[in-house]
Amino acid sequence: MAKGLERDLGLASVVAISIGAMVGSGIFILPALAVGIAGPAVVLAYLVAGVLVLPAALSQAEMATAMPESGGSYVYIERGMGPLLGTVAGVGTWFLLSFKGGLALVGGVPYIFLLVSVPDSWILPLTLGLAAALVLVNLVGAKLTGRLQVGIVAVMLAAMVWFVTSGTADVRGASFAGFFREGPGGLLAATGLVFVSYAGVTQVASVAEEIENPDRNIPLGILGSLAFTTMLYVLIVAVMVGVADLSTVGDTLTPMADVAAITLGPAGVAAVVVAAVLALVSTANAGILSSSRYPFAMARDRLAPARLGAVHDGLGTPATAISLTGAVLFALIAFVPIMEIAKLASAFQLLVFVLINAAVVAFREGHAEYEPSFRSPLYPWMQAFGVVTGLALLTQMGTVPLVGAVVISAAGGAWYFTYARQRVEREGAVVEEVRRRIGEDLVGDTRAALSQPGYEVLVGVDEQTTTERARALVRVAADVARAHDGGVSVVRFDVEPDQVPLEYAAEVQSPGDEAFEAFTERLAAEVDVPISFGEVVSHDAAHAVVNVADGHDADLVLLPEDDASFDGGLLRCGVEWVRKHAPCDVGTLSDGDVDDVADIRVVTGRGPYDPVKLALGDALAVGNEARMHLEYRIGRRTTDRRADAIDVYQGDIRDVVASSGTTVVARPDGGRVAAPDLTLVSPGDPLDRDRPEPVLTVHVHDRNRPGRLRRLLERLTF
Repeated sequence: MAKGLERDLGLASVVAISIGAMVGSGIFILPALAVGIAGPAVVLAYLVAGVLVLPAALSQAEMATAMPESGGSYVYIERGMGPLLGTVAGVGTWFLLSFKGGLALVGGVPYIFLLVSVPDSWILPLTLGLAAALVLVNLVGAKLTGRLQVGIVAVMLAAMVWFVTSGTADVRGASFAGFFREGPGGLLAATGLVFVSYAGVTQVASVAEEIENPDRNIPLGILGSLAFTTMLYVLIVAVMVGVADLSTVGDTLTPMADVAAITLGPAGVAAVVVAAVLALVSTANAGILSSSRYPFAMARDRLAPARLGAVHDGLGTPATAISLTGAVLFALIAFVPIMEIAKLASAFQLLVFVLINAAVVAFREGHAEYEPSFRSPLYPWMQAFGVVTGLALLTQMGTVPLVGAVVISAAGGAWYFTYARQRVEREGAVVEEVRRRIGEDLVGDTRAALSQPGYEVLVGVDEQTTTERARALVRVAADVARAHDGGVSVVRFDVEPDQVPLEYAAEVQSPGDEAFEAFTERLAAEVDVPISFGEVVSHDAAHAVVNVADGHDADLVLLPEDDASFDGGLLRCGVEWVRKHAPCDVGTLSDGDVDDVADIRVVTGRGPYDPVKLALGDALAVGNEARMHLEYRIGRRTTDRRADAIDVYQGDIRDVVASSGTTVVARPDGGRVAAPDLTLVSPGDPLDRDRPEPVLTVHVHDRNRPGRLRRLLERLTF
């Protein structure tokens, strides 16, 4: 039996972890950078950022009560959006939370310099030693981590409250003159920069499996810590702007300590330094605690090696996952220029928040089991607001952070396709819901194709077409037209050399022309649909076919496959040109007998069946009193869940067609329809070349095909 994690984090620990994950570099370092972008409006930037985080906080709280499991954002995105996006979110968030922890530790060094003179050679060992101590604390257990976090946050908040209450009396109104002098652009840019200050609000969900009474403590902890931290940020920044000269705030790495020197004196500076160091340490501590649960949760879902999901017998913590996270943290501190790439964390966190909001919609609109005890208010407008504003803020982050987020996302996707894809069977709620809706649309499109009235078929032959092939083409065309109360036009295309005038060739009646007319008259007597006949003389058969199809308002052009006249030559167009330029669907029929057809096979291997191809197959089956079998080719790595969904889709198709037959979900190693007399495929569909039956290849015109986005969704979900 797999071991679980002990639920021993109460509400105080939840709030402390959430506040500790937020209050750090966001308030002790970033104001100095944000002032240069927005001026006094930096105060509003912190407020706006807190409001924009609210949708993700509400969505995270809702999903956390439905799935109180370790892994946080990864779990919700994986369950809602599927294992691919879950892997991207898990790998990226794990890396970036580790990165944020390293940034917090390195960011505390300038504050230490204010009290203690430390040789430069000691900086890196000191930072690494502090990181090692925090990793050790997390190895001991979440309970000790939570208690440590409560103590750190209590001391830190006491100093910050003292800073606000004592500094408020020294605030000067004149400091806020020209509040919006940098305009809306400056405000948005600063909001995007300080957004990372609130990223920790949802980190508590990553340890949801260790929280007692999660239905109550998770929503209260997340929303309470967000409200408190937003108010605290706004007040602290307002004091900074109102007390100190803006140029002074913008030129220092320790803005809060510099303001404390003005308002609180040496004792205040010492208190702020202690608070800053504790805040940055708590951010790193919360980062290690939260980020280590991502590989832990991914391992339990088979998206990462199983060892990362093991709980240590003695410690009761995911020791391997924590150790790996610590190793990444050490490497980042030692080798990565953290301050230069800090915006990467903010950019990727914005992307994760967008996915979190989308995941709630996927769960609510889908059919997956989903019963949260807390539900986000103002659904779905709250989530839509979060998605739109998150994407808008991403545009304010600059090129490097966006490129970095793409690279990290690509790395997560590469890990999924190379390692995880073959190990998982799950699909996200959004995939199942999109598949269900697309399946309904496909069935509706098939029903419409089956009932299309007045269907006109143009059969093209030439001087080299044998009577047997011509008869086969006409029989197929007649069956199709009969099912739709349509008609058939049979046209022989005579190709003359370029140097022969077409007027002269058209006036000459050859023995072949007379034989064709006699033959077509006999064909007309064999079928019970309206058939017209004609001859066209041209220098290029392909162009002539397209022109005649346009003039006859044809719905389908039917040509013999591998016919010399329609295959083109050095200076002539061929069947592929006809397929691309014809004003309708185009079918090519290979050589073979279609007089005694009992079993028809319709094959697809590149997504769902084309409704046009299904309608043609059904018409041929009904016309020949035959069975139409559906064969859906899937890959070796197609999950059983997807194969079952495809089987259901085929059953729905079976219910709307008139013919009887079987349905087959065929893997590469077998499961084919046995011995059909005629096979229908689309260009690019897999085909067994050793099968003897004739093949009708159907190229569907663009007007009968869905758009590119719909086709992409069909391929991804089916």
